[in-house]
Amino acid sequence: MLHHFPIFLALLFVILLLVMIARKLNIAYPILLVTGGLIIGFIPGMPTVNIPPELIFTIFLPPLLYDAAWHTSWKEFWRWRRVITSFAFLMVFFTAIVVALVSVAFIPGFTLALGFLLGGIVSPPDAVSATAILKQVNIPKRFISILEGESLVNDASGLIIFRFALIAVSTGTFVFSQAATNFFLVIAGGILIGLAIAVIFFWLHKVLPTDANTDIIFTLITPYVMYLVAEQLHVSGVLSVVSGGLFLSVRSHLFLSQHSRLSGTTVWSALGFVLNGLVFMLIGLELPVIVNDLGNASITQAIGYGVLITVAVTIVRILCSLGASYFTVFISRYITVADNRPGWRGPIIAGWAGMRGVVSLAAALSVPVYASDGVLFPQRSLILFITFIVILLTLLVQGLTLPWLIRIIKVDDRDHFLPVEEQDRKIRKNIARESLEYLHVHHAHAIENNAPLKTLGARWQYEYSMPDNTEEQMDYKKIYINLIEKQRNWLREMNRDISLDEDVIREHLMMLDIEEEKLRLRYPER
Repeated sequence: MLHHFPIFLALLFVILLLVMIARKLNIAYPILLVTGGLIIGFIPGMPTVNIPPELIFTIFLPPLLYDAAWHTSWKEFWRWRRVITSFAFLMVFFTAIVVALVSVAFIPGFTLALGFLLGGIVSPPDAVSATAILKQVNIPKRFISILEGESLVNDASGLIIFRFALIAVSTGTFVFSQAATNFFLVIAGGILIGLAIAVIFFWLHKVLPTDANTDIIFTLITPYVMYLVAEQLHVSGVLSVVSGGLFLSVRSHLFLSQHSRLSGTTVWSALGFVLNGLVFMLIGLELPVIVNDLGNASITQAIGYGVLITVAVTIVRILCSLGASYFTVFISRYITVADNRPGWRGPIIAGWAGMRGVVSLAAALSVPVYASDGVLFPQRSLILFITFIVILLTLLVQGLTLPWLIRIIKVDDRDHFLPVEEQDRKIRKNIARESLEYLHVHHAHAIENNAPLKTLGARWQYEYSMPDNTEEQMDYKKIYINLIEKQRNWLREMNRDISLDEDVIREHLMMLDIEEEKLRLRYPER
């Protein structure tokens, strides 16, 4: 284990370089990381990389899901709940059915149960790569909200299908009514377990005398507890983490101090970056192992099967997206929907943004080597190889062409959101107005006799009456940032004074960092 540590450090360094190159080339970083891992995996002398499925399911998946849930807008999630639900459940089911039928028809030796197993593996798309691409182009916010919301729950439906298909292959029996009942129990149980554990951690944060460090450790522990408890009770660990994460994120201001939120954001941002980077790099590094496991099977035929399944899942996703659009138009006559005329452009983009990733690979790797009767699990190596081809092709082909497709189709933004600058200005002015009103109504006397409060009132008065003079604001920002840098230098000089505690100096330096961050957020570069 220890002798692999230098390799791990080297991989982290390569990940950083590839991410920086991806930003320079304006390419989504998952694409370059998978490609880089693929190339590195075939370098002579490189050690073999065997990824245990429990490494991804237990170590990587809970924090990645929790981080995604924490940053998901509940308002947007609820607004698009019907579309997200149809994408995350119905589309996954249809995809699994089509993959099963195509597999039985074209891949020798595949039974319907094996086809459903493969369908459960490749049906849920990975949103990390999709959102990484969508955030680089000018596209309505609704698409990012829908794809991110879908990604939170589609892994659960895909893994549930995979679980039932695995039982069917191993035992040779499948009872539909029993599977359907268990499916809903797994979903409901996962959600309830996640919410129950979220309430417990909410209470622990409130009752215990925590500080920023202990709060962050609690947030790191929380997704693992949610996932492991749910899996031990044989319900959905994915939905447990997602439901609990959404519950706590909406209420973060009730149990986390501002210092805990600031520090936690930094920690989770770095953790998510490292975990995502490692996962996509490991996907590429795994290919040589998968190829070796094919044995005497024809690699050309295996690639052909992978291309066939990739085409199938892509076509099904596009058709389901268009079908959801037409159904929305029909059902809007009877119920209120978020958008009663979604058209065809948006569904085409949503359909094409179906890149597969980490969950598909983890599910494929978790297929056992031996079935319950002790014989070799049928077609395991081929399932692994097809899964890798689907991941690779959807990332490279769809990932590289999605920005081009968005520019060609030119989707209109019908949400009528104000431009970001106007939203920012409107929010600041409203806060300034409410702040002034509160100070003058409740603390009028204190303002007259308290110089700091008078200065605070003057600041909010300026915010409220501030003209939209971009040049004046930019000059203010530039001069203030220069002043802050000078203050840092003065503090470092003062630190030479042996009578001053360096910890106090560091606290002042941190306050300057916060002040600069506030300044840059208030007056961003446009």
